[in-house]
Amino acid sequence: MLIDKKSPCVLIADDTLIAKTRSKKIEMVHYQYSGNEHDVIAGIGLVNLRWHNLTTVESIPIDYRIYDKDSDGKTKNTHFSEMLALAKKRGIIPEAVVMDAWYSSLDNLKSIRSHGWVWVTTLRKNRIVNHNKQLNKLDISEEGTPIHLRGYAWVTVFKFTAKNGRIDYLVTNKDNPTRQYVKSIMDVRWSVEVYHREVKKIVV
Repeated sequence: MLIDKKSPCVLIADDTLIAKTRSKKIEMVHYQYSGNEHDVIAGIGLVNLRWHNLTTVESIPIDYRIYDKDSDGKTKNTHFSEMLALAKKRGIIPEAVVMDAWYSSLDNLKSIRSHGWVWVTTLRKNRIVNHNKQLNKLDISEEGTPIHLRGYAWVTVFKFTAKNGRIDYLVTNKDNPTRQYVKSIMDVRWSVEVYHREVKKIVV
């Protein structure tokens, strides 16, 4: 399926582990951490990039990489950066790139910025900001609070508290973002979780 490059879209980056606990000696199977299992298990690591149309809500995989550092020496972050560069070369202009905290390293954020793109991500509560403070020690307003992300620049953080008490810190480099904006962009990321579940049903 061809994507409409003129439609407003976001790029969603994430990875998953296809469990291969009974096939430990086949090519590309390595012991890796599984978020589902909350443990290190044997499996094939898959790094994905999806294109999500903000108008039609279509979500299409446009790139993927097998995480096999033993064969190519590339980390998941390397794959992430290379997929973004290829998306740029293909002429895709996203409203934002969205990913979870695992991909929120300084190198990744700078990579997105180098393409002139906006990013939206979550940050862990102990991330150091404002020169020497943990993120969860800040007083964050409902409308968002500007913070200085160490090694990067000024960004805006929003604090979201779920009914079960879980706290998420959503951060973006967008100029003058709104609370609704960052929430709507992060909500789109859910489509990649659905995609991963379907992939695991097919790949056995």
